[in-house]
Parts: sequence; structure tokens; C-alpha cells
Amino acid sequence: MPAGSSSKRERQYEHIKEGAEKRGTSEGRAREIASRTVNKERARSGEAKSSGRVSTRDPKSASQRGGERSHSGPGGPTKDQLYEEAKKKNVEGRSSMNKRELRKALGR
Repeated sequence: MPAGSSSKRERQYEHIKEGAEKRGTSEGRAREIASRTVNKERARSGEAKSSGRVSTRDPKSASQRGGERSHSGPGGPTKDQLYEEAKKKNVEGRSSMNKRELRKALGR
């Protein structure tokens, strides 16, 4: 957590981190998830000195979204996530594929 964070954000960070660890996420990844989530919430509420465009324009907060953009949810995995999976599986021609083609090549 950044220095000077409120006690609310500290509690939020710990809650998110513990939840991720309970789901079997490694400690390092759990810390990363918690940090990114809390930092995004800080940006949305104006507590952060700087913020990214996506952090402030996203219509849903991370807690409302509940992992929609992760490997599941309405849209499923992102194109980048599919590309990385295709890269690990050495799928030929992956660099020129769109999201639908990547899904098909991966058998999804």
C-alpha cells in the first residue's frame, strides 16, 4: 500500500488479498491483485495523485465488476489473454488473428 493510505484502504487491501489467497492464488499475485484494485478505487474517488484513463472512465468499479474481465464473465478472456495462451501453446499465425479466431484456435 502507498504511504499515507487511509485505514479504509488498508482494510480493503487486506480483505482483497486474503480472499485471493483463500481461492488459491499465490501470495505475490494476491498482493498484486489487491494493490491494483485498491489503487483503482483510490483513482476513481480522487484520492490518488495521478490516475489512468481507464481507472476513471470505467463505468463499473472493480468491486462491482467482480472479475468480469478476467478469464470468465460475459466477455470471457481478453484478446491479450487469449494471445498469451496461444503463445504458450505455439499456435501458428496467432499474431494476425483476432479474438474470435484465437478462441477458435484454442478450442474455446
